[in-house]
Formats: sequence, structure tokens, C-alpha cells
Amino acid sequence: MPRRGRAAHGSPAKAWCARIAEHVHKDLSAKPAMSVCGVGAFTASALAADVGDLSQFKNGCQFGAWLGLVPRQHSSGGKARLGRITKRGDAYLRFLMVMGAKAAMRVAAKKDDDVSRWVCQLRERVGWQKACVALANKNARHLWVLLAGRATGQDSPGDAAPATAKVQGALRRSRARVALLSPPPRA
Repeated sequence: MPRRGRAAHGSPAKAWCARIAEHVHKDLSAKPAMSVCGVGAFTASALAADVGDLSQFKNGCQFGAWLGLVPRQHSSGGKARLGRITKRGDAYLRFLMVMGAKAAMRVAAKKDDDVSRWVCQLRERVGWQKACVALANKNARHLWVLLAGRATGQDSPGDAAPATAKVQGALRRSRARVALLSPPPRA
């Protein structure tokens, strides 16, 4: 008899995990979503099931706002006052995105890519939790860039369509903003 609180072999929990993994491997939008660091099978499956067509959002910023991963604004007279996150949208998907970001932050110090360096610097500046939410928002924007073109039926990057150009332009602007916001390297 299994101990209380632990799943036994052949338990319903294992069956659900297998069904979710099967869904991710069959779904055309869930499979590429797993290429983003911090997005696993559960998050990719929930994203495909809850959102579906990401091209319904104008840009990645709107998708992040829909998830509730952006700060509430109380701005007036040219002074920007940012508050807590808005917590709008699907709470379960937002929870999965933040938990995935926390997992990605644990290994960020061992990596040497741009996002890992950015999140390590951000963690030093604003703290662990705010950096986790910022990384979840960045992951949401990356997911929009990755999946918005696929929702319109464009499977290969060679398809020349207005939606692909829009997504590629958004990716270029996103990279330029990251370069501008990143502090200069110390010598």
C-alpha cells in the first residue's frame, strides 16, 4: 500500500501526465512552445488549450498583459508609477508561466546566453520575485513571437506573408529594446 501523499505506479496522476505529454507531441502549437526555457509540457499544453490562436493578439505586449504579467500603471503628469501585476487573464496559465520562470532562474547563473545574463542582472537589481515575473512576461512575449505565425498556417520560415513579417519585425524590435535596456558590460 503506497504511503499517503505519494503516487503509486499506475496511478491516475501518471495517466494524466502521459496524456498531457501525448497532447504536447501531437499539437502543432504546443510542441514548439517547449523550446522556450521555462516552458514545459504542462505550460505548453495549457497554452495550446486556453489561448489557441495567438495571432488574436496584436503583439507580445498584449499577450503578456492578457496573462496579467504586466505592472498596473498609475501615471499622471509625465511621472510613471508602476504597481503590482494586474493578475488579469487565466490564473492557472499565469501560475505555470511564473513557476517555469522560477525554474529557469535557478539555472540562469550556469548559462551564458543573453536572457540568462539579463535575468541575473535583473535579479540583483530588483529581487528574486520581480525578476521571476519579468522573465515570465519575457517568455510570454517570446511565445507570441514563436507561435503567432504558426496560428495562421505558416509552418516554415520561408513562407512570405504579412503575419510573418509582423512577427519578424516584432522580434527585431524586442532584441533592440533588450540591447538598449541592458547595462553596458564592465571592463
